[in-house]
Amino acid sequence: MASQRKTFNEINITPLTDIFLVLLIIMMVIAPLLDQQGLNLAVPNMIEVQDEIKDSKLIKVVVTNDDKYMLNDIEIPVNNLSNMVKEEAQQNPDGLLIITQPDATHGAVVKLMDEARNSGVTNISITEF
Repeated sequence: MASQRKTFNEINITPLTDIFLVLLIIMMVIAPLLDQQGLNLAVPNMIEVQDEIKDSKLIKVVVTNDDKYMLNDIEIPVNNLSNMVKEEAQQNPDGLLIITQPDATHGAVVKLMDEARNSGVTNISITEF
C-alpha cells in the first residue's frame, strides 16, 4: 500500500514580514541623518544679481565651458582654488557668486562650492553667464 502524502498549499509570510519590518526600522533611523547634510542655496534673479554685484563685496568666480575657474579675469588652477577662495573671502566677506557659462559641468560647480564651504564661505549664489 502506498502512503498518502499530504500536500502543502499554504505560504508562510512570517519571514517576509520580518524582513520588511527590519528594513522599515533601518529606513526610519537613517532618514533623519540624510536631512542634516547639504547646503542651503538661494538662486538669485538676473535683476537682483546685477544690483548686488554693484553694491556688495562678493567673490565673483566664473566657471567656463571647459571647466576652468576665472577670478577677476585670471585663470585659477584647480589645485590653488582653495587658497584663492580663502584669500578672497578675507577681502570680500559678503559671500561667493558663481557665474557659470551654459556648458559648464555640474562637477566643476560643485567642486567650487565645496572648496568655498571648506574655506569658510557661508553665502553662495549661482547664476548663469
